[in-house]
Amino acid sequence: MLALFKPKPLLEEQEQQWLIDTFIWTVENFDSDFFHNHTQLILPNHKFFPDSVSSIEEMASKVFERVSGYAGMQAWPIQLVGPAQLQPQVFPHFVFNEYLRGEASQLIVPPPHKVNVSFNPNQINQPQDLVASFAGTLATIMIHHVGVLPPGGKEFLPQASDALACFLGFGVMMSNTVYQFKGGCGSCYNPYANRQAALTESQTLFMHALVCHFKGHRDSKKYLKPHLRSQFKKAQKEIKALINDTANPLLLALDDKKAG
Repeated sequence: MLALFKPKPLLEEQEQQWLIDTFIWTVENFDSDFFHNHTQLILPNHKFFPDSVSSIEEMASKVFERVSGYAGMQAWPIQLVGPAQLQPQVFPHFVFNEYLRGEASQLIVPPPHKVNVSFNPNQINQPQDLVASFAGTLATIMIHHVGVLPPGGKEFLPQASDALACFLGFGVMMSNTVYQFKGGCGSCYNPYANRQAALTESQTLFMHALVCHFKGHRDSKKYLKPHLRSQFKKAQKEIKALINDTANPLLLALDDKKAG
């Protein structure tokens, strides 16, 4: 009889396993040392985005600079251009030293040209969408450079980009921008400002909770939209139980490193 009241898990078992496998994929391929030593939980507040700006272009530039820095991609040959300047481009080959991210990362051979990325001007009034979109774009570029497909293969690249953006530290804003409510003022709602999410809210929250668990972050829940907080709490509980039962050596090593 008690089984009737067993809480429903946040995700189906197959979804959960893919996210765990993808988290392991991010650790193995995207500079785990930087993750352990430097990745921060990026929050939508003045501490992380303190810049004063006077134009759309300046805001986009300052936000992109901050996002690139927090992702540890300062050395990457990527430049922000206006939407009208973005044209189809061939992705150049990058050659870094032993460090993929961070201040120690250096290009050994400069590529023939930089990678151009742009922004959605409609997101200027929805800065969390702007941050999350930049994080997803940088994650996509990083996946392209590393050249290792995520679990499930090529068809899961959009979902893997969202997951990697969480791994880079942007899980709060990735979670907050999966879906935008229209709110009480229809004229204030701009569907063109919403970012195109590949993971669901629950999937994004689970990935964000994985990152928080292994980084020891405890203060992100209050920055999530209110309707997401109970799901995040459930994800935290399920992940803790999962880690207690796992025999995966990488997850156990990550948990030990967190405890240390």
